[in-house]
Amino acid sequence: MLNEIFPAERISDVKEYYFSRKLREIARLNADGADIISLGVGGPDRMPADNVISTLCDEAHSPTSHGYQPYVGIAELREAFSWWYGKHYNVELDASSEILPLIGSKEGILHTTLAFVNPGDGVLVPNPGYPTYTSVSRLAQAEIFNYNLLEENDWLPDFDELERLPLERIKLMWVNYPNMPTGRCASMELFRKLVDFGIRHQIVIVNDNPYSFILNDHPLSIFNVPEAKEIAIEMNSLSKSHNMPGWRVGMLAARKEFVQWILRVKSNVDSGQFRPVMLAAAEALHCGKEWYEKLNEEYGERRAIAEQIMSTMNCKFDAEQKGLFLWGKIPDSAADAEQFADYILNDARVFIVPGSVFGSNGSRFVRLSLCANKDMLRKALQRVLELNDND
Repeated sequence: MLNEIFPAERISDVKEYYFSRKLREIARLNADGADIISLGVGGPDRMPADNVISTLCDEAHSPTSHGYQPYVGIAELREAFSWWYGKHYNVELDASSEILPLIGSKEGILHTTLAFVNPGDGVLVPNPGYPTYTSVSRLAQAEIFNYNLLEENDWLPDFDELERLPLERIKLMWVNYPNMPTGRCASMELFRKLVDFGIRHQIVIVNDNPYSFILNDHPLSIFNVPEAKEIAIEMNSLSKSHNMPGWRVGMLAARKEFVQWILRVKSNVDSGQFRPVMLAAAEALHCGKEWYEKLNEEYGERRAIAEQIMSTMNCKFDAEQKGLFLWGKIPDSAADAEQFADYILNDARVFIVPGSVFGSNGSRFVRLSLCANKDMLRKALQRVLELNDND
């Protein structure tokens, strides 16, 4: 008999991504005729700008477009990211040394972790927070230190709590503002505190910033703090702001040395992006103010319906939330968020996400996505209203 084969220890604590597993379950339900309305995944359902698609198609016909591309992306894309940051964030970035295009910012989470964290090093991960921060840290065999984001603290880090941690063991801190899942927006005061904390303790602060244009009139970057380049990295993406999730175009910005260290990892993992995709992404980054206004007009109308759904479920929410989701507190009568979400799924045939997916501090909350058109949102509202009538 052959010896039994086991997977690497690094995946022993890493589970299949929640949405991968849950969407497979929903697909089975739909195959049985359930007709589930999904308000779960934050994948924009609208089209990119027309000129972006035209650029992709035109460039794909060029015989010079199909070879391997630079690991650092083409100059046109880096320069477009630099222009975008200057125009919308009032941040100056050197296109040749301080910007690294990524095949989606999710990829960059892994590259950054591997570039800075040795096995056993500590990583600060928010609770609640994007699950990939945790799973990637586990793959890197890091020690995870969760820091609390709590409703009573307005979903902001408690810096007194952070100071009590064994900070000499911690190399990296993940932050995400505008926050997913809570919708809490950043402030300059918060970014100044984070930069000061990182500099004093020599902890690299990574701000994951893909939601700053969604229902938010004042996009901020951690690099609005003058000293931030000493210690900070910022990731960004075209997935949410330009309706391009499947294109897998993201970036990170950091000082030259940080970019070079991350590039050592990235250049050994991928072989660059498709040139027409990069040129089309550069077009997207030059979209004018009217693009964002139209985008947010649509999301504003969807948000109004999502708020009705949340209220009909007797969930409480902060109307000042920003971003692509709506985060609400479940009724006191509900046992927990997972049971509540399953009840809505099974009885109203509407998929919402339990906040426990994002950490224990989300166990009394649920999240709705705005990535369904208004007709589907109204249909979901009607189903929840009918559920209440039946109760």
